Amino acid sequence: MPFKIKVIKFISSLLLAVFFIQNTTAQKIKIDAVGVVVGKNIVLDSDIEKFKLELENNSEGKIKISDCEMLEQLMLQKLLAHHAVVDSIVVSDAEVNSQVERNIQFFSQEYGSVEKVVEAYGFNDIEDLKTELFGIEKENSLIQKEQGQITENIDVTPEEIRIYFNGLKEKGELPEFPAEIQIAQLVLNAEASPEEIDRILKKLNQLKKEIEEGSSFKMKAIINSNDPGVTENGGRYSIDKNSQFIKEFKETAFSLDVGQVSEPFKSQFGYHIIQLHEIRGETRIASHILLQPEIPQEKLEKTKELLVKIVAQIKSGEVTFEEAVRRYSQDTDTRNNGGLIVNPYSGESTFDLTRMDPALYARVNNLQKNEMSDIFYDEDRSGKKMYKVMIMKDRTNTHVADMVDDYVKVQNLALQKKKQETIAKWSKEKIGDTYIKISSEYQKCNFDKNWTKEISN
Repeated sequence: MPFKIKVIKFISSLLLAVFFIQNTTAQKIKIDAVGVVVGKNIVLDSDIEKFKLELENNSEGKIKISDCEMLEQLMLQKLLAHHAVVDSIVVSDAEVNSQVERNIQFFSQEYGSVEKVVEAYGFNDIEDLKTELFGIEKENSLIQKEQGQITENIDVTPEEIRIYFNGLKEKGELPEFPAEIQIAQLVLNAEASPEEIDRILKKLNQLKKEIEEGSSFKMKAIINSNDPGVTENGGRYSIDKNSQFIKEFKETAFSLDVGQVSEPFKSQFGYHIIQLHEIRGETRIASHILLQPEIPQEKLEKTKELLVKIVAQIKSGEVTFEEAVRRYSQDTDTRNNGGLIVNPYSGESTFDLTRMDPALYARVNNLQKNEMSDIFYDEDRSGKKMYKVMIMKDRTNTHVADMVDDYVKVQNLALQKKKQETIAKWSKEKIGDTYIKISSEYQKCNFDKNWTKEISN
C-alpha cells in the first residue's frame, strides 16, 4: 500500500484521545516550544516526536518518517480543524460528551477505575480530565466532519479501480491482506432459579432497610457487592445523561432524591440498589450494590447437555446452524443474524485472525470453513454464565491483493486514495489564505505543500 495513504490513515487514528491525553499531560508538566501555528491551532515540538514514535511503534517499524514529514501531516490536521470552524461545521456538546464518556469508560477498564485514570495522567479530578478530553474530542470531530464535507461527493468508477489496481501491480506495491475469518455462535445461558432470584431480592431489601436505618452504604457495598470495582471506589460513580452506564442504572439514579435508597432493580449485570449522594448540575454522584444470582452446578450441566443435543441435530442435518440459532440461541446480539459475530472495532463481520482476542483465537484458529468448535463454557463481563459453540462461516488466508477476490477492498483503497487527493488539492488552495507561522527550526523542511508560502519563480 502506498506510503502516504498509510501515514494519513494512521494520523487520523492518532487523534484519538488515548494519545492526546499523554500530550496534554506533558503540557501540564513542561511548557515546550511551539513548532507551528495554523490559524489558531498549534503544534508543539513534543507533539512531533510523540506522534512519530507512535506511528513507528504501531506499524512495527514498517513506516519510518522524518520530523518534517510528521509535522506536515500534523499541520494538515490543524488546517482541517481551523477551516471546520471557518465553514461553521457544527459539533454538538452532546456528541462530544458522549465520546468523552466512552473514552473514560475505556480508560477505566484498562486501569481498574476512573480514579486510577485521573491519578495516572496527573489530573486534579474527573472534571479536569473531562475538560481536557472535551477539547481533544471536539477538534477530532471537527476534523472528521470537515473531511467528510470535502469528500462527500467523491466516488470511484470501475475503470478507476482497474487503473488503480494495475498501477500498484506494475510498481510491485500490491498490498498484502491478512488472514480473515467470519464466525457465528450459538449461545445457551444458564439461568438462575426463581427461588435464587427471590433470595437476592430479599437480601437487597434487607440491605436497603439497614442503610436507611444508618448503616454505611460503602461498607455494605464492600462486604456484599459483586461489582469488581467496589474495593477501589466503594461502588461510587459519577453519572450524567451521556455516561455509558446501562439504561436502568441511569434512570434510577436520576429518579432519586439526595440520600434516598432505590428499590431493588434488575439489569443485564444482576440486581441492584442505588443511593444518591450528590447532585452537581447535570451530574449525579451515586453508589450501588450489585448482587448476582448463583447458578448451581446442576443447572450448568443441564445447559451443556441441551447444547450437546442441539449440536447433534446440526451435525445430523436435522437443522442448519442458522435455524438452530433462531430457535435456541439466547444471545440477543447475534440471535437474529444467524449467530454472526460482529467485530467491535470495525463494525464488520470479519476478523483479522492475527489481531483477535487470544482466547477467541485459540477457539477458532484451527477450524476450517463450515467446521464447528467444541462446546465450551464462557462468562461475559456482566458475570452471566453460558455454554457456546462456534462455526467457521468463512476463512481467507494471508494473500496478495487479487482484483476479483478482493474487489471491495481494492475499491475502498482506490476511494481512499481519491479522497486523499481531493483533500490534498483542497489544502493547497486553503494554505494561501490561512495564517501559518513555522518556527525557524522547521523553516528548512522540504514540504510537499507550500506551507512556508514562498513565491515561486
